[in-house]
This record gives sequence, structure tokens and C-alpha cells, in this order.
Amino acid sequence: MFEGADKPAEARSGADSGSTERRRSGLSGAVDWRLAARTGAAIVPSGPRASRYSAEQVVAELADASVRAEGPVREVSGLLDDQPVPAARIVDRPGWIDAAADSMAELTGTGLDTDAERGLLTGKPAGVQAGAMLAFLSTAILGQYDPFTGPDGTLLLVAPNIMAVERALGVSPTDFRFWVCLHEVTHRVQFSSAPWLAEYMRANVDTLGAVGDEPIADMLARLLTEVRDRRSGAADDPNARGVVGLLRATQAPPQRAALDRLLMLGTLLEGHADHVMDAVGPAVVPSVEQIRAAFDKRRKRPTNPVQRVLRALLGVDAKVAQYVRGKAFVDHVVDRVGMVEFNAVWTDAQTLPRTDEVDEPQRWISRVLG
Repeated sequence: MFEGADKPAEARSGADSGSTERRRSGLSGAVDWRLAARTGAAIVPSGPRASRYSAEQVVAELADASVRAEGPVREVSGLLDDQPVPAARIVDRPGWIDAAADSMAELTGTGLDTDAERGLLTGKPAGVQAGAMLAFLSTAILGQYDPFTGPDGTLLLVAPNIMAVERALGVSPTDFRFWVCLHEVTHRVQFSSAPWLAEYMRANVDTLGAVGDEPIADMLARLLTEVRDRRSGAADDPNARGVVGLLRATQAPPQRAALDRLLMLGTLLEGHADHVMDAVGPAVVPSVEQIRAAFDKRRKRPTNPVQRVLRALLGVDAKVAQYVRGKAFVDHVVDRVGMVEFNAVWTDAQTLPRTDEVDEPQRWISRVLG
């Protein structure tokens, strides 16, 4: 069993305790995120076996690497050269589930307060389904930057998953851990150097729940039910593209536009992080080319049938496509105009790439850079 991650005294800062308490004080709309966190933690497999010494070693190395990665990320990206470096939070899978539930409660509302409202049965089934989804996702996440918890956001690194992947790829653990940190630290730098990004995300999420009478938490509950039905074969349309496809199928135009903006932002953020993590070069990560080749091959490798179904239902394959499209966009623009000019993308919402520009970067260059 993997041990040593997310110990309260060492790994969890006090910065996010307020939002955690708000989440645990009640429901958020129709999704009981307390129950989701408990359910996910109860059913998730613990990950690779490791001795206490090995677990403590990977936790310590990731904490150190997350700090050391800041310099190369800032140098390559040209962003954020005078800000302090907040500590990362190293977690196990239940720790990530708890943090993800906390973030979702923060993003979708602080919840209900009365005893009667806390007892509503409507939140329980959705909470169980959300917990199952979080449990599945927690086995695949290597790291994540959450801009919505704490004054500086929260950088999460999922130690057992990183250890599992580095073993599966047969790559240098030290190089791989630093390589992962480069990607996740880039996300922290993106949001810290462009503080408007978090509010932009929140505003678009609010739009998803502001059209019509259905709150976003109720929408999530409905989608969770539809995902369950599709998994059991009860739904009519087997060709919808995961949760994103289910959302778009029932959205009004303003909601669909908000979702598209969020998808384009995610594509940019992931592609830029992938560009930066590879651009640091062999001087910083000696085996970077071997790691990238092995990692890309793993992304394309077929999973077992159950995993393939879940990946399709949850839109995980669309997430992988974000990395590919986003990195191609960033690679092209940086190659044509350089990183300094590319960084105009972080100016405001109007300089973000549009849907028709991600796959045709020259359109973005012409519109934004003239």
C-alpha cells in the first residue's frame, strides 16, 4: 500500500481549510460533495505498493522538485519572475478526491445550511455517482493546479500515480518527477501571472448554470445520472462524446458558447504546459526525449474494455486531445513569433485563441499580433 502522502502536518497548508469547512458544512445544490469525497475515497484502489521509506522519498522529492521547477518554467515561459513560490501539496488518491470535491463545491456554490436542506435525498444519489467518477479520475491524474482554493491556489501532485507511471514507462524516477512538476508548475505560473484567468473560468462556469431554471449543481447531477445510464446501456444515443457531449446536447446557445470558451482555455493551458515542459531541454531533464516518447506512446495505448468505456463516458480521450491540439498551437506560434510575442495570449479574454484558431494558429497571429 502506498503511504506517506497527504499527511496533515506536512502536506496540507491552512490556506484551503476555509473552503473545505464550507464544503463539509452542507450540500452544494443537488450534489452532496461530502458524500462524493467519502464515496470516492472508500472505493478507489490505493495504487502501487511501496515501502514507507520509498513513499516518503517520493513525497520529499516531489516537494523539492516543485520548487526547483519554478526557475526553468519562468525562464522558458517568460512569465512571473518576481513572485514567491508557494509550497505544493503532495497527496495520495483519496487526498486528490477530497481536494477535487472541495474545489467543485467552491466553484458551484457553498452549499445549503439548514438541517432539513442537508438531509435532502436529492444530493445523495448524485454524491455517490460523483464519488465514483472522482475515484476513477483519481487513478489517472498526475498533478493539478486548483486556482479556486486558497489565496495562491493549490498545486497538487498525486504521488502514487506518478510512481505508477514512472514504473510503467521504465524511465528515470528523478527525471520523470521533475518533468511532471514542470507541467504542473507551469499551470501555477499561468494563473499567477494572469490573475484574471480564474475569474474568467468562474464566470463561464456561472454562465453554464445561469441560463434557464437549472442550477449548475443540478445540471451536474443530471449528467451524472445520464453517464450512469449510458454505462448500463439505458440511454438512447451511444455516440455522445462523454460529459461534454451530454452537456452540449441540451444546452442553450449562451451555455454552449461558455462551454466552448472553457474548452479552448483548457486546450491553451494544457498545450502551453506541455510546450514548456519539453522546451526546458536535456540540461534540466537529461532524459526528456525518452520520457516524452514513452509518455506519448502510453497515451495512445489501448486500455482494458472497462477503462475504454469509462474514458469515453467521462471525456478523458477529449482531454488527451486537448494536450495534442494545444501543444501544436503553442509550438507553431512560438516558432513563428517567439515566446515574448506569444505571451500576448495572456493579456485578457480577447487575446485567447478562438475555436477556429486553435487548429489554424496563423489566424490567431493575424488577429492578435497584426
